[in-house]
Amino acid sequence: MTDQHVALVTGATGLLGRQIVKAFNQAGWKTVGTGLTRADPPTIIKADLADKTAIEDVVDKTTPHIVVHCAANRFPDQCDANPSAARELNVRATQRLADVTSSRSIPLIYISTDYVFPGLPGESPYEVTSTPSPPNLYGQTKLEGEKALLDITKDQGLGIVIRVPVLYGAVDEGTGNKESAINVLMDAVWKVQENDAKVVMDDWAQRYPTNTEDVARVCVDVATKYLNPTEDRTSLPKILQFSSEDRMTKYQICEVLAEIMGLSLDRMVANKEGGAQDSGVPRPYDTHLSSQSLEDLDDEEATPVDPSTTRTTK
Repeated sequence: MTDQHVALVTGATGLLGRQIVKAFNQAGWKTVGTGLTRADPPTIIKADLADKTAIEDVVDKTTPHIVVHCAANRFPDQCDANPSAARELNVRATQRLADVTSSRSIPLIYISTDYVFPGLPGESPYEVTSTPSPPNLYGQTKLEGEKALLDITKDQGLGIVIRVPVLYGAVDEGTGNKESAINVLMDAVWKVQENDAKVVMDDWAQRYPTNTEDVARVCVDVATKYLNPTEDRTSLPKILQFSSEDRMTKYQICEVLAEIMGLSLDRMVANKEGGAQDSGVPRPYDTHLSSQSLEDLDDEEATPVDPSTTRTTK
């Protein structure tokens, strides 16, 4: 770029946010992130997304060309346990951010989820034109966040939704594998190496583990496309989807990890019953996202699952 562009990334200390910051930096952008409990100025600014004035201050100080909104409560069990907190972050914070960015003519990329779809057997893959019907509160709040963004920016072309499935990638050393529903499976594989251990693992729901580095690359490419002065932003798609094509259950992922590590899964039991987890939060069977809208926009392809990106030391 002749003039260095600036990207502002919310949730920049999270699993995906860290990779997005890294990808924009590698692409030659000046990148600033926001965080709350793990803020680390000047690269990660502390910002409370519940405070619109705080959002305005951060946006006005950093003057970004684009904002990528990663901050979210992305754990279904936590959303059900505290619905008001989930709706505050996934919906109302998105509304505030969209109000601030749209009033300053700044495009906003909103990271959403495959859980906006019901995931009933035989329905996938879901296109961007498919009718959402979330199976749980997490998916519902993310869908409400989508609607809030697109309603606020509908006449400007400043709102872009990118839906992604379950993610894996490099985790924070302090947080560990629990940052990712895929990485944490390595812990389960290690657990069943203990003599008295028994782990029941889901072998029903179909997952499409997608690498955070791929999603970050997509965000950079989309930002570049939507900021291109030769493009009519109002005519570009408002909703995009990106997913790996690798289809596996959690149990099958554990099999792959165990094979790579030369470990046994004799004490792991495959659960093919499906439905809800122990917490009772409903999970869909198959929410496979079609990436056609993104492929039509640009040539993007997900990297095959590489379990070596998970932490493999006990």
